[in-house]
Amino acid sequence: MTRFRLIATGGTIASRRSAGGLLAETTGAQLLAASELGALEVEVDDFTTKGSYAFTLDDLLALVRRVHDALAQGVDGVVVTHGTDTMEESAFLLDLFHADPRPVVLTGAQRPFDSPAPDGPANLAAAFAVAASPQARALGPLLVFDGLAWQARGVRKVETLAAAAFGAPGRGPCLRVTHDRVLPLGARSRPSAFDLDAVRELPRVDVVAAYAGADGALLQAAVAAGAGGVVVQALGAGNASPAMTAAVARLVDRGVPVAVCSRAFSGPVAPMYGGGGGADLERAGAVFASDLSPWQARLLLSVSIAHKPEDPGAVLRQWLQQEASAGAHVRRMSDGARTSDQGAS
Repeated sequence: MTRFRLIATGGTIASRRSAGGLLAETTGAQLLAASELGALEVEVDDFTTKGSYAFTLDDLLALVRRVHDALAQGVDGVVVTHGTDTMEESAFLLDLFHADPRPVVLTGAQRPFDSPAPDGPANLAAAFAVAASPQARALGPLLVFDGLAWQARGVRKVETLAAAAFGAPGRGPCLRVTHDRVLPLGARSRPSAFDLDAVRELPRVDVVAAYAGADGALLQAAVAAGAGGVVVQALGAGNASPAMTAAVARLVDRGVPVAVCSRAFSGPVAPMYGGGGGADLERAGAVFASDLSPWQARLLLSVSIAHKPEDPGAVLRQWLQQEASAGAHVRRMSDGARTSDQGAS
């Protein structure tokens, strides 16, 4: 019989109402019982019970190690229940280290466990359906929510309260879950995984937003507070004020890596404008991070620093080049079509 591991981490799916607000206190076994999954052989690991807004980088890295341990122990798939606030970050960090074809699926809920109409049980049942499906193999960690599955790269929370909480702007979902099957939609191949054993901790990387009138003060403050790298959440296609761009140049000269993403919801950054804009950011040595969200780019930069502290920019650029090449091999399938497994490049 197929073996699954449920790693429960708290979040809204495990939360109940209290006088102090929603609190995550429902166990993994209770989540399984509410989802009416029947005869599935599921081992339960209650990793933690808290909202994902409270997770630290140490927590995220510990979760990655927990998933790797489960796979090393021979399970056929892993499902992680998780708060929605930072689920996109955990999914992406898992993806950076995941070279195994076996499915790892994250899910959660927008309504608490004791809601009159909770969405968690259906999401959890769908997550296990995906974990059991051959269509999910070799796609890397997946985020399953409201009947759809997304690959980790590019997924974002797009709604604060609505049940359809996630999307992947410019990319779309890779699988659809129906009442009796998992249907393929489209999937991308992925860059090579990083070596988890080579990472002891994740260095601090901060995200600093650009906006009208922004200067370099927050960039300098981030590094003064201990950030080993910075992600600029830039304007439009990757622009910042002249003062902010000048601060980026100073940081890069000091050996601090800087990545550039956009505060826009969809589309890549590109170094097009002078006068302190993206072209000047590139000339200053900042790395343009394609269409990565600032939050996922932050984790990629942290892993890059951990792997090669003397030149993290080279690691970052290499990963982005691999991802661009992988994106050229998008797997497109009609409903019901068969496909072969496709691993990380």
